Amino acid sequence: MNFKGISYYLSLFCFPFSFLAFINIIYSSYFDYFLNIESYVITLIFSLLLGTILFFFGRNSSKNIDFYEQVSLIILIYLTSAILIAIPYYLSNYQITLVDSLFEAYSGITGTGFSIFSNVKYLDPTLIIWRSSSQWIGGLYFLIFLVLFFSNSQFNYKLNDLVFSEKSLNTETNIQKVSLKVFFLYVLLTSLIFFFFIISEVRLFNGLNLSMTLISAGGFLPANSLQQIIRTNTQEFFLIISFLVSILNFYFVYNAFSKKNFYKEHYEDLSILLLIIVFSGLLLVTLSNLDFFDTIIMILTSLGTSGISLNQTSGNLSLYFLFLTIIGGSIISNTSGVKFVRIYILLKASFIEILKLAKPNNVINHNILFSEKKINDNNIRLSFLVFISFFISLFILSGILLFDNIGFENSFKLAILTLTNTAPSEIYGLNEIDFRSLLTNSKIFLIIFMIIGKIELISFFLIIKKFLIKD
Repeated sequence: MNFKGISYYLSLFCFPFSFLAFINIIYSSYFDYFLNIESYVITLIFSLLLGTILFFFGRNSSKNIDFYEQVSLIILIYLTSAILIAIPYYLSNYQITLVDSLFEAYSGITGTGFSIFSNVKYLDPTLIIWRSSSQWIGGLYFLIFLVLFFSNSQFNYKLNDLVFSEKSLNTETNIQKVSLKVFFLYVLLTSLIFFFFIISEVRLFNGLNLSMTLISAGGFLPANSLQQIIRTNTQEFFLIISFLVSILNFYFVYNAFSKKNFYKEHYEDLSILLLIIVFSGLLLVTLSNLDFFDTIIMILTSLGTSGISLNQTSGNLSLYFLFLTIIGGSIISNTSGVKFVRIYILLKASFIEILKLAKPNNVINHNILFSEKKINDNNIRLSFLVFISFFISLFILSGILLFDNIGFENSFKLAILTLTNTAPSEIYGLNEIDFRSLLTNSKIFLIIFMIIGKIELISFFLIIKKFLIKD
C-alpha cells in the first residue's frame, strides 16, 4: 500500500476547505456576523496545518496509486472532509453535539440533504453558506472520483466506459490536468445556474446557496421551504433547467458546443430526457389537478436525487417518486441511485434470454439504447451486483432504523432516501423526521450508508478483499 502517495493526494483535498473557511471569514467580517467567526478561523488553521503535514509526508513518494489505493483514498477523503466540515457546527453557539456535527457534515459532503436544523430561518447566515458549500465541494469531489478513479477498466462497476471515453489516469500530471478541467467546468455550471436565479429575481443570498445545492444534487435549502425562494413561473422554469444540468451527464453542456458526434456520445442523456417526458406525461394525464411546472419539478427532483420540491402530493404517489430516486440520473453526474443504464441493461438482458428461448434462431440486437456499444456479460454481472447490493443495503438499514421510534414505513422510506442521497420531503410522505432526536446508533448507520450510497457497497467489499483475502 502506497501510504505516502495516498497522503499526498489526501493533502490536496484538504486545502479547499481552507479557502471555504477564508471566504466565510471575509463574509462574516463584511456583514458583521461575528457569532461564529472563531470557528472558521480554527477550521482555516487546522485544514492548512493538516494539508501541509500530509503534503510534505507524501511529497517525494511515487504518485501512481492502484485502484485499491484509490478507493482507500476516496474513503479517507470523506472521513477527513467530514471532520473539517464539522468543526464550525461543533464550535457554534447552537449547542450541537459531536455526533450531530458529524451527521450534518456527512450529509453535506455526500449531498444527502438530511439536517438536524429544524428551522433554518434562525441560523447564522455564515453557517447556511458553510452548509451549502459543503454540498458544493462534495459534488466537486465526487465528480473527480468518477472521472479519475471509477473509470478503471479492471473494476468498472460504475460502468463509466459506457458514457465516458476517458480511461483511468494514475499519473500526477494527468490527475491534476483532469481535476482542473472538472473544477473549471463545475464552477462554470454553478455560475450559470446562479445567473439564472439572479435574472429571475431570486434573492442573491438564496440564489447563491440554491445554485450550490442544485449543481451538487443536494437537498439543503437556505430557507424552511422551496416555496419561500421560488415564487414565479420564470423562477420555476430556471429551476427546471438547473435540475437538468445536474441530472444529465456532467459534460453534456460542454460537449453540446464542442463535439460533432454529440448525439452518439450522449445517448444516455437523450434516453433520460425521454424518460422524464414519459413519467411527467403519465402524471399529468392521470392527475389533472397537477400544475405542469410543479409536476416536472417533482419528477426532476426525484430522478436527480435531490428531494427539494414545491408542493405536497397525495401519499399514494410517494412510492412512485421513491422509485424514481432509485433510478437516478446519468452515470457521470452527482445523482445517486442504481442508475437508469444499469436497470436498462438488466431488463434488456432478461428480455434477450427470454427471446432466445422463444425464438432461438433470431438475430438479437445487443446494442445499449441508441448507441453502438453492446451489452456483454461483464456489464450484466456488474449491473446485477450493484442492483443486489443496493437492496441488501436497503434491508439492512431499514432493519436498523426499526429500533428507532419512527415506524416501519418511515424506516423503509428513510433507508431508500439515504441510499439515494435524497432529502426527505412532502412528495415522499416523509417531511417530519426530526434527525436531531434519532438514536445515536441510527445516526451513525445513516452516516455509513450515506457514503455507501455514493461510492457503492462493492467498494467496501473490494477493500476488505484486498486486506483480508490474500491472492
